[in-house]
Amino acid sequence: MTTNRLLWALAVISVFMVVEVVGGVLSGSLALLADATHMLTDALALALAVSAQFFAVRPPDSRLHYGYRRAQVLAAFVNGIFLAFLLFWIVSEAVQRFVNPVEVNAPLMFGVAVAGLVANIVAFFILHRRDERDLNMRGAMLHVIGDLLGSVAAIVAAIVISMTGWLQIDPILSILVAVLIGVSAIRLVRETGFILLEGAPQSINVVELAAGIIDASPLIKEVHDIRISQITPDQPRLTMHACVDSAADAAPALEAAKAFLGKKYKIRNSTIQVEVGEDCPDRAFKDEEQLAPAANANQSIASGSAAGGAAVLAASD
Repeated sequence: MTTNRLLWALAVISVFMVVEVVGGVLSGSLALLADATHMLTDALALALAVSAQFFAVRPPDSRLHYGYRRAQVLAAFVNGIFLAFLLFWIVSEAVQRFVNPVEVNAPLMFGVAVAGLVANIVAFFILHRRDERDLNMRGAMLHVIGDLLGSVAAIVAAIVISMTGWLQIDPILSILVAVLIGVSAIRLVRETGFILLEGAPQSINVVELAAGIIDASPLIKEVHDIRISQITPDQPRLTMHACVDSAADAAPALEAAKAFLGKKYKIRNSTIQVEVGEDCPDRAFKDEEQLAPAANANQSIASGSAAGGAAVLAASD
């Protein structure tokens, strides 16, 4: 279903992209050319989103144990970066046109902009779903929203130019649209980058989660080393250590903990290391991790001291 929506939106955007390119060249409007360029990136973004959806359904293999589901997040991240470069170009061109206005064919600009607006509205309603959480779809829809705003700006600019002859309205509205889209693009890049960096979902409070597990499974006396990340926003995963008093308590404690995680937090991909007593088998590795930065710092200090000594000897010679 998601892939079909993307394909339909891709078809609509591609057809009207050609219309806007021709109209922008003939009318001389930067707002139209900016919107047409944005439509081109939309077509590429939607094509990328479609390919990501195809990859996402591929099963895991011996090297990609979680499959290709994160391809959706990666596609959204690339779309956000691509959009940022496009907006930079629009702002740069708008500044030049503000200083040196270019004559614009307002009636042609208006007609093409209205056609583009209709196309973007159609594409928006094809993609839009309430409470959409798929970052890949959100990235694609962000491009379409940017196009829609660009078409509105071109329509307003065409009306102002027809009535007043003020050509600077064209680059001014182009910059305004670029800023509005830029805010959403930054948010998308930040959110997808956070997932790619294995960040924990902001909706999950680790302290409350730990207390909830102990309440749900009284056999668990203590939990530590809780680490949560996301494959996609809808697929959180968790690893943690849980302490019990005896080995006989391990199986029921594990079952209760996993049931709680699935019901309360929708975490169905969890790895829980059950430990008998309070002695954690991984403590030695943790101590090594903590000692490593200190050792590296001491080595750097020693190297710096040796270099300083060499410099003193060289100076004394």
